[in-house]
Amino acid sequence: MRGCWFYRCKKDDQFSKMTIVPTNQTIYWVGIIFLPFAALAAAFAEAVAAAVGMAAGCTLMILFDAVRVRGRLSGIEIRLPEVVRLTRGRDGEISMQVLNEPTRAGRIRMGVPFPKEIQISFPDLTVILPDDAAEVRLALACKPLKQGRYYLKRCFLEIHSPLGFWALRQSRDIQVEIRVYPNLLQEGRGMVGLLLKKGAGLHPQRQVGKGRDFEQLREYIPGDGFEDIHWKATAKRGQPITKVYQIERTQEIYVIIDGSRLSARGAERSSASAPTAVNAAESLKTTIIERYAAAALAVGLAAQRKGDLFGIATFDDMVRSFVRAKNGTAHYGACRDELYMLTPQGVSPDFVEVFTFIATYLRRRALLIFLTSLDDPVLAENFSRHIDLISRRHLVLVNMLRPPNADPLFNSASITAVDQIYQQLGGHMIWQSLLETERSLKRHGVGFSFLDNENLCADLISQYLNVKKRQLL
Repeated sequence: MRGCWFYRCKKDDQFSKMTIVPTNQTIYWVGIIFLPFAALAAAFAEAVAAAVGMAAGCTLMILFDAVRVRGRLSGIEIRLPEVVRLTRGRDGEISMQVLNEPTRAGRIRMGVPFPKEIQISFPDLTVILPDDAAEVRLALACKPLKQGRYYLKRCFLEIHSPLGFWALRQSRDIQVEIRVYPNLLQEGRGMVGLLLKKGAGLHPQRQVGKGRDFEQLREYIPGDGFEDIHWKATAKRGQPITKVYQIERTQEIYVIIDGSRLSARGAERSSASAPTAVNAAESLKTTIIERYAAAALAVGLAAQRKGDLFGIATFDDMVRSFVRAKNGTAHYGACRDELYMLTPQGVSPDFVEVFTFIATYLRRRALLIFLTSLDDPVLAENFSRHIDLISRRHLVLVNMLRPPNADPLFNSASITAVDQIYQQLGGHMIWQSLLETERSLKRHGVGFSFLDNENLCADLISQYLNVKKRQLL
């Protein structure tokens, strides 16, 4: 695409107005008319007049064709949608309308410079305008490789003169916003069994306990526990009154994503799996923060299916965004719009800032799922030191992607070189440090897990469903 005519000309200021350039046909005709007749006139004096006449006639025809090409793009309008929503790694298309108000038949060459994060299968395309149609609809096929927000600002047009000696080129300003969302279809294979209520080989799971949500008061029945007796109502009515609870259906679930410098690293597969060449290429294009965004949307989808309220928060050295927990399709779309353009910042995370924010704005007990990286011992110590700000009120689960080679020593039997031994030693030290972090957070009542990249979404949904089953909230 970098060698296309519109890419070479898009930095030319003159091209943004209007440019008329000779075509290959002009060069061809000049070569077969001017040069032979010039040589003929030089060799024979009596052929000078015929050579000059032929050259003059050819020149007038070419100039007349240049005059006729100047207005051929007038009345042609390009329309594209203002917002285009695509999914990362999936083929998509952008609809385009070419309006031909004069309804002149012709052939237009068109090109749109896409960013490098969006792969296209064509450098440019040719549009045939019939003489009986005032509008032509097209579909630009593309495949986004990276989530985020991208813009198309210019479109380049080229049309030939009636005789084909000249090409009129012009650029048009367009305003197209392309939103590339995380691809949850790849995660669906691992999540479908967790989200379906019934299915082949699946059994319904009952919730443990009697519930925590107060429903009503009733008279005491033999067998009721003394801890359920409502003593004020008992004293008022003169007989034992028992509190009845129901299973809490609507709970608040928050996924809190760390967007600091450690989240900019590539999300690598676990050493136990053997990725193919295609998967390895996709893994190189995926960062940890993109995997966190996809996992957050997966948890939000599960919470929506279970009837809970879902919210998100992102932070680095400060709280960047916060969407309060709600339910519904519109709210899920708002969370998706907040996460698709999430980019990591080159700063260290400030856990005290986000803990203070949560303690201030979240008064109701909620499930807080942190997606962060604690393989840095300094950050892990800072996290453990200040987690009590929120762990006493909320249920906190901390998750991170497993670092490369973070496994116990002698866990792999495929070591064939000395360098691999040192890699295994380094991975063992990281694994040992993460175990110490897990024990430290467990003393504060916080769960900690380091998950594999390919099972991140499924494992997070399993944690959420386990909390629902045991009524830990």
